[in-house]
Amino acid sequence: PARTTAEWQAADSAHYLHPFTDFKGLANKGSRVITRADNIYLWDSEGHKILDAMSGLWCVNVGYGQQALIDAAAAQMKELPFYNSFFQTAHPPAIELAELLSQITPPQFKHVFFSGSGSEGNDTVVRMVRRYWDVLGQPQRQIIISRKNAYHGSTMAGASLGGMAGMHAQGGLPIPGISHIDQPYWVEHGRGMRRDEFGELAASWLEARILNLGAENVAAFIGEPIQGAGGVIIPPASYWPEVQRICDQYGILLVSDEVITGFGRTGRWFGCETMGFRPDLMTFAKGVTSGYVPLGGVMVGDRVAKVLIEQGGEFEHGYTYSGHPVACAVALANIRLIREQRLVERVHDDVGPYLAKAYETLREHPLVGDAETCGLMGALLLVKDKARGTPFPAELEIGMVCRGHCFGNGLIMRAVGDRMIIAPPL
Repeated sequence: PARTTAEWQAADSAHYLHPFTDFKGLANKGSRVITRADNIYLWDSEGHKILDAMSGLWCVNVGYGQQALIDAAAAQMKELPFYNSFFQTAHPPAIELAELLSQITPPQFKHVFFSGSGSEGNDTVVRMVRRYWDVLGQPQRQIIISRKNAYHGSTMAGASLGGMAGMHAQGGLPIPGISHIDQPYWVEHGRGMRRDEFGELAASWLEARILNLGAENVAAFIGEPIQGAGGVIIPPASYWPEVQRICDQYGILLVSDEVITGFGRTGRWFGCETMGFRPDLMTFAKGVTSGYVPLGGVMVGDRVAKVLIEQGGEFEHGYTYSGHPVACAVALANIRLIREQRLVERVHDDVGPYLAKAYETLREHPLVGDAETCGLMGALLLVKDKARGTPFPAELEIGMVCRGHCFGNGLIMRAVGDRMIIAPPL
């Protein structure tokens, strides 16, 4: 017989340590047990139907229960469930996926390095960026500049690249050679300024840091086109083109973390296309398989690939699951489905503009201080006093109060401080 919710919760708290969780707090409360999913809905062990407006964790872009993805996984499991890509070996799913990714990504990308997740992808970025400068005879170019409140994963290097103070406080982070500048968040740093003016100011912080560190020591700048876990922080349109100009001027590599913004989320295939910049490296994960199977990687632009391939020498880095055949087969089916259903165009022309219009009406709500969207990502800023922009007292944890009401009403929204965010399936 099926277990009751209480039985599931007891077994859960007895054995399962959850990510980003106060273990003691959860054990006292008991976890929510999700038992099945279909299309854009989830069901918990009590039978409640919930609209998943976070696409799992920003990843289930094509929705739940897509037979094409299920069939692709099953067929590949029978044919070749696993083989590695070490020892000068390859297999068809990884080769085909590499080929397909080079077609749908911006034109500078013709090569890919596979990982198992976005975190591993960003660890790869650190290794690859430093290897690139080493091969070019500039081994002192080690420093990678990132931003406060950025999220680049939870491994040692990924968490170091990210700018989350709570993560840095645990485990002796960041690792050496990572530097952080302020985020392009108008509400925090730009009130009283025009947004385009603020975008240029926020980009200038990168140039100031490069000059402060010495351009000859700086390897790369990494950023999410739109900060996801930081609260869907959408930079002004003037920001990224100016960042591009600065990176070009000082010859540093530009890295776009597309783990959340890739595969149609912003209304283009990749967020860098929406925001108007041309990265040298691009991290991806999540939406590449719509989360059905773990897969990540780094698209490697011509500038970097040329050096690594032509100069020779072993790149001492990789994973058991680099280019996992089942994951690659599911990714192929997923990308084909996105193309067939024209989901990227749908976000750009139909559901994205609809969400923007709907959020505009929420702007009038007395508790909403700001409402913004890009494609199928949106954020509402909750405020106590709208006219003065006064926040709620921190101890109220108002975002979590709102999130509780959302869950109670059958909707998953995520709270990041006082920002309520969504990223529904495409």
